[in-house]
Amino acid sequence: MKLRTMTTAALFAALTAILSQIAVPLPFTPVPVTLQSLAVFLTAVILGSKRGALAIVLYTLMGLVGLPVFAQGEAGLGVLLGPKGGYIFGFILAAFIIGRIAEKTKELSYIKIFGSMVVGMIIYYVIGWVQIKFVLDISFKEAFSIGVVPFIPFDLIKIVCGAYIGCAVRKAVANVYPNWVY
Repeated sequence: MKLRTMTTAALFAALTAILSQIAVPLPFTPVPVTLQSLAVFLTAVILGSKRGALAIVLYTLMGLVGLPVFAQGEAGLGVLLGPKGGYIFGFILAAFIIGRIAEKTKELSYIKIFGSMVVGMIIYYVIGWVQIKFVLDISFKEAFSIGVVPFIPFDLIKIVCGAYIGCAVRKAVANVYPNWVY
């Protein structure tokens, strides 16, 4: 593995850990509103599919071994197997898919990046929704109402911001490092 790959993955895993701490608990759901998904969006767009997913895997492993990197300073296997864990696992796949779409985009545009982030959001919602349903032993409808619906407005705001920031950073990196390859 190249030094640049390891370094960028570590930096974006750290960014994800930092933005995960900006959390607002909601009284009706075990999942707080965080900036974690914004970190996943930026990681994927800037690093691409493999490095982006690697960064989120590294973030997940940091939490698994006990570093308090998950939302609200939590860590451990219990978080990954609990109601929040599906979202964390979903972030890995979402980062890969968002990054893959960004890689395949010849002409980088806000709309394409925005669309890739919506796809990523749907991916981690589905995985999180299913895990909440089974962990809390509730109906799919109930799991959807506490695990997806309250977060849609917040995530759409994060996508608007993330697509703008991601496009700007990608263009700046391409100007400075024309040989940057995912």
